[in-house]
Amino acid sequence: MKKFGLLLAGGIAGVILLSTIGPMVGLLVSVVLLYFIFKQFLKTKSIGGRIGLGILGFIVLMASLHNAPAIIGVAAAYVLYLVYKNWNKRKVNKINAADDPFINFEKQWNELKNY
Repeated sequence: MKKFGLLLAGGIAGVILLSTIGPMVGLLVSVVLLYFIFKQFLKTKSIGGRIGLGILGFIVLMASLHNAPAIIGVAAAYVLYLVYKNWNKRKVNKINAADDPFINFEKQWNELKNY
């Protein structure tokens, strides 16, 4: 039943990821452009250049805000990563020392054998 749930979650996340590839690429391009515009803005000494780069940066910032569905795509990619990570994970049964009376016996028996 756990594998079915993981398969269902992975399938839904895969469809969402495929449908948001365009906005993800657009967001990536606009963020890279915004980074380079900001770096050039810091280097520029002239007022006209700063005003031009500021306007260009504002336009690219607005373009990146229109790619907000890319955040849903990033979340879907993270869900796919979690499904992949938990697909073959085995359940480990830990023995609680308070519940098992034989743990102390085995420890003491090993100590007696060592003498």
